[in-house]
Amino acid sequence: MIRKFIMPLMALMVCAATNVFAGVTPKAGDKAPDFKLQGNDGKMHKLSDFKGEYVVLYFYPADETSGCTTEACSFRDGISDITKAGAKVIGVSVQDVKSHQDFVKKYGLNFLLLADPKMKVVNEYGVYNPTWKVASRVTFIIAPDGKIAKVYPKVNPEGHAKEVLADLQAIKNRT
Repeated sequence: MIRKFIMPLMALMVCAATNVFAGVTPKAGDKAPDFKLQGNDGKMHKLSDFKGEYVVLYFYPADETSGCTTEACSFRDGISDITKAGAKVIGVSVQDVKSHQDFVKKYGLNFLLLADPKMKVVNEYGVYNPTWKVASRVTFIIAPDGKIAKVYPKVNPEGHAKEVLADLQAIKNRT
C-alpha cells in the first residue's frame, strides 16, 4: 500500500529536481539568453554578435548519430534558402570543438557548430537531458531584437530545416 504512494511521489520529486537543474526553456517573446562558446572554427562566439539578424539556434544530442546527422545535413542542404531569408544557423551540443570539426568535415556542414562541454548554455536554455548528459533536440528562432520568435520543443530531424524556413518566412512577413 505504501509503495503505491511512495513510488509516484519519488518519480515526481525526480522530475522536479531534473527541471531545476535543466533550467526553464525560454518561450516565444522571452529575451534569448546570451552566451559565449567556442565554434568549430576555433573562435569564440556570442549570441549578441548576431544582433540585428535572425538566428536559428538548434540544440542537438551528439555529432555522428543518425538523427543529428540527418538534422545537420537538412540544415546544410537548406542553408542557401535560410540565408536568403536573412538567418544564420548555429548548432550547439555538449561535445568538444574537435568532435564538431570532424563532424563538419565529414558531412560538409556549412554553418557554425558551438561546443558546450560544460553544459552551461544547454542549462540556460532548459534543454539539458541529465539522463543522457546531452542536449535535447530543441530549436529556437531568435529575432534581430534578441527575442525568441519561435520554439520547437520536439523536433523531427527529417525535414526540420524546411519547417524552420517556412516559419522564418512567416515570421518575417508579420513584421
